[in-house]
Amino acid sequence: MMPRPPPEDFALKETNPHLGGGKVSGDKLTSTYDLVEQMQYLYVRVVKAKDLPGKDVTGSCDPYVEVKLGNYLGKTRFFEKKSNPEWNQVFAFSKDRLQASLLEVTVKDKDFVKDDFIGKVFFDLNEIPKRVPPDSPLAPQWYRLEDRQGNKVKGELMLAVWMGTQADEAFPEAWHSDAAFVSGADGLANIRSKVYLSPKLWYLRVNVIEAQDLQPSDKGRYPEVFVKAILGNQALRTRISQARGINPMWNEDLMFVAAEPFEEPLILSVEDRVAPNKDEVLGKCAIPLQYVDRRLDHKAVNSRWFNLEKHVIIEGEKKKETKFASRIHMRICLEGGYHVLDESTHYSSDLRPTAKQLWKSSIGVLELGILNAHGLMPMKNKEGRGTTDAYCVAKYGQKWVRTRTIIDSFAPKWNEQYTWEVFDPCTVITIGVFDNCHLHGGDKAAGAKDTKIGKVRIRLSTLETDRVYTHSYPLLVLYPNGVKKMGEIHLAVRFSCSSLLNMMHMYSHPLLPKMHYLHPLTVSQLDSLRHQATQIVSMRLGRAEPPLRKEVVEYMLDVGSHMWSMRRSKANFFRIMNVLGGLIAVGKWFDQICNWKNPITTVLIHILFIILVLYPELILPTIFLYLFLIGVWYYRWRPRHPPHMDTRLSHADSAHPDELDEEFDTFPTSRPSDIVRMRYDRLRSIAGRIQTVVGDLATQGERLQSLLSWRDPRATALFVIFCLVAAIVLYVTPFQVVALLAGFYILRHPRFRHKLPSVPLNFFRRLPARTDSML
Repeated sequence: MMPRPPPEDFALKETNPHLGGGKVSGDKLTSTYDLVEQMQYLYVRVVKAKDLPGKDVTGSCDPYVEVKLGNYLGKTRFFEKKSNPEWNQVFAFSKDRLQASLLEVTVKDKDFVKDDFIGKVFFDLNEIPKRVPPDSPLAPQWYRLEDRQGNKVKGELMLAVWMGTQADEAFPEAWHSDAAFVSGADGLANIRSKVYLSPKLWYLRVNVIEAQDLQPSDKGRYPEVFVKAILGNQALRTRISQARGINPMWNEDLMFVAAEPFEEPLILSVEDRVAPNKDEVLGKCAIPLQYVDRRLDHKAVNSRWFNLEKHVIIEGEKKKETKFASRIHMRICLEGGYHVLDESTHYSSDLRPTAKQLWKSSIGVLELGILNAHGLMPMKNKEGRGTTDAYCVAKYGQKWVRTRTIIDSFAPKWNEQYTWEVFDPCTVITIGVFDNCHLHGGDKAAGAKDTKIGKVRIRLSTLETDRVYTHSYPLLVLYPNGVKKMGEIHLAVRFSCSSLLNMMHMYSHPLLPKMHYLHPLTVSQLDSLRHQATQIVSMRLGRAEPPLRKEVVEYMLDVGSHMWSMRRSKANFFRIMNVLGGLIAVGKWFDQICNWKNPITTVLIHILFIILVLYPELILPTIFLYLFLIGVWYYRWRPRHPPHMDTRLSHADSAHPDELDEEFDTFPTSRPSDIVRMRYDRLRSIAGRIQTVVGDLATQGERLQSLLSWRDPRATALFVIFCLVAAIVLYVTPFQVVALLAGFYILRHPRFRHKLPSVPLNFFRRLPARTDSML
């Protein structure tokens, strides 16, 4: 059964934008910036000035430059007492918002009361040259300053003025007229486009083998010794050693996530459990990760003995000579053969191992054009009205990109293009839209959080190669009161393949590096390590300038998606039923064949069955030919659009408010006890049904086991005798005769059928199971 189409409001819409200024012909690449619409800008580069006259009483000058176009005014920083200043700042004015035909560049002297006028330069916009990359940058020129009457005055200003597009090299660092109301250097930094790289993550394996010559304070008891290891905010411990004494043994692995550059040492402490809530430290050691062995495969690294000190020696202090020391024997290595999972495995954008030596060559290039958004909801109040300052973040592999923030717009136009190398087609790119709450920088915005507007995921393997996909994706966010459409984002995507053969070959490779299969990590280890990896990534990106904030990184990495959700559980159940729907449909069709609902079809099935029994070598070729024909038939209806968020599949549009409130609850819960009790009872009822189904499955399995277990001696005797007779009959009877008789019996006409269950089924249902032994 085909799924119902999603509501029109939440649907994906194909678009036909004017990409690359009309330079895209079909799906062919003709420019390096061709997946976005061209945006024209007036650029003004203020380089430097010379011979500026002094305006102060002291004869000195504190110069700065104002660039004015209509109502837009940009200023450079000022220099104290400098007549030959160098600024090298760029200003960009959007052509769509030009309100004047004259550009005015003024040099002023900073003063306490009123800034003094030094001189200005005028430009007629009709005479400004155009520049399109890959043309070389326009060379700046010296311009003589004029007074307000147009007379030449002392001082010259070096400028370059040109018309260009967002492809210009000056665009990312330019002051934009859209951001004229943003204050402070921090605020300006927070609105610019940036590219970030995730830190290089390693798994650190600490194999704790044994310790020797421990010195517990109480000599009259057997110590209960364990090892605690700390790396940053990660802490793990071994079990208590079974070898009670001063030479305990563990041979236990502890796994951590470490990020380059390695900032913190691994600190190990051997501790003795002297009382239920009291541990005594017997010795410590600190191991800098810079000197730890790195391995690329499963070959064991050399183990080492480390001296244990009562106190860890901090760098810069002198280490005291110790004639006798306890020691710990360990094998420590950084694992380069694993891929450190920092994303949900369903949405992974990178599957390469940590060690660069093990990387395969890239198979293609992913290009993303972030064009615009429209219909955005107001995300915050400013001066009594709703406003949104939107920016986009895209994440693929180790590279994160952030577009510039468009100030106060419900239909922002970014038109920025980014490129990634692709190493595996079965990966996902994630694009998120956020509202910037840090425009003014400083302490005012310190506690604010950027608000999510929505997210889009695109799996590369669902894209045709070298085709430009231009679609408008709905931005959907789930809130405690239901799913809400926050607007739409317009994207252009192209996946170019450098070698079709290499890409096809990738489908035969394991999804993860081989170490995940040779020495697999446990599910609990993977969950814990993924949590630590996401924390490290969000912390490191949050320390960048400007920061990519924790709430943004966690939303992009789907942190918390593993928590219990009634809505998600329902969605997954119906996904399973949808998968089994095909088998159920085949079963119903076969039941109709057996009951002769359509006699002609049943007769044809009889003929096909006889042919396959007489010529069994045709069975497999027939099955594969049938699958081939089905695939060719469905090619006409192949999906032409990338997948997108589906509210019906997610059960987001039909979820009960209480179920959504439970999904958004904290862990541990923060809800009142009566609500928690109601939810607990609901969960118990659901678990009771699951428990019944699992018990029924176990019962059927135990009945199969009891066929030969002699738990029911009469049933087992009957089955054993039947097996002996069947063996003799099948030995003397040709297999084709047996198959024909069995097939004709199954396909017999309804007049030869009984409504009562068959003898084998009656026999199976009478077999004993272990339910009698359950309490």
